[in-house]
Amino acid sequence: MPLFPILPMSSFPQRLTKLIDRIPGHIYLWLAIPIFGSSSAVTRKITEIGAQHFVNGRNPISYCNVLFVGNLCALFVLVAIHRKQWNRNTLTQISGREWIGLVVVAILAGALAPGLIFQALSLTPVTNVLLLGRLEPPLTLALSIWLLGERLNRWEILGSIVAFVGVLLTILLQPTMANIMPVAGFRVGAGELMAVSGAVCLSIATIIAKKYLTNVPLGINNTVRTGLGTIVYFCVAVWMYGYDHFMDVLSPFLWQWMLVYSLIIVVIGQSLWNKGFRISSIATTSLVGSFAPIVGILAAYLILGEVPTRAQYIGGVVILLGLFLGKVGIKSRTERLKSIGVSPTETEQEIEGGMGFKGI
Repeated sequence: MPLFPILPMSSFPQRLTKLIDRIPGHIYLWLAIPIFGSSSAVTRKITEIGAQHFVNGRNPISYCNVLFVGNLCALFVLVAIHRKQWNRNTLTQISGREWIGLVVVAILAGALAPGLIFQALSLTPVTNVLLLGRLEPPLTLALSIWLLGERLNRWEILGSIVAFVGVLLTILLQPTMANIMPVAGFRVGAGELMAVSGAVCLSIATIIAKKYLTNVPLGINNTVRTGLGTIVYFCVAVWMYGYDHFMDVLSPFLWQWMLVYSLIIVVIGQSLWNKGFRISSIATTSLVGSFAPIVGILAAYLILGEVPTRAQYIGGVVILLGLFLGKVGIKSRTERLKSIGVSPTETEQEIEGGMGFKGI
């Protein structure tokens, strides 16, 4: 008789699956937040690495190449993960209006917003991009009230106003800004303006998705947004800069970095987030997601050595206060809806909007 019982080969995978199923949802969310929060700093860092390895006098890891190749890598992953949703039965259930909504969201959230944010990263500190991107949640709430007729509680409204004030302080208190542009009587840096414009595009895309795409499977939504967004971005970049702008898109040095980037940000990060989102409450997911900007600022300091300025400290504190007040409102509304037997309406895309830029 053997000293140790011989277990069937299938027992270990089964035990591992049971162990994974016992992990609370918020653990997955907290593991995803450092990955998403550091994505902007990592993006800037790998472009700096590329600047140290020029190919024929050009940076192979330019922001345009990072966005284009990163989107292609993400698209391959999305197609592999969600391929079962792409069947005749599912596609025929999507109406013409929903297809139009998918196209508009892909252009706004898959092409324009990432392009503007990446351009902002090349012109202004990462911390500025992170803080100014916090314009998206209050703007989305304002558009929800105006266009969708949603009713929000006083905490959500107050939080949105405070966060908006924090964004304004971050812009107006900047000591010096490169590429100054006059906007409505104010002198605003080009990078700051692009970061705000990217947040506006994402906010409008969220509203359109909320109104027209709630019945479209998330896999199809994400795949169309990434695929069509990549095509639109490529066409716009070629129109603005010419085909020579993507001369190094096949560089092995670029692809080896983007495969690692996509594996961490897209595969691991998104998988952890999706798993946690499915088994966690709306309030928990929203609360955990609100820490992404904080992690992003910390990552900018640790990875890039960016020390926050006085304007960023003041604006950041006010923005975080607004986010906290907004989360109090969301939690209150969620509990009230549950008490009367109504399911909360917040979607994954809305919650992700509160997190800011999450990489490709």
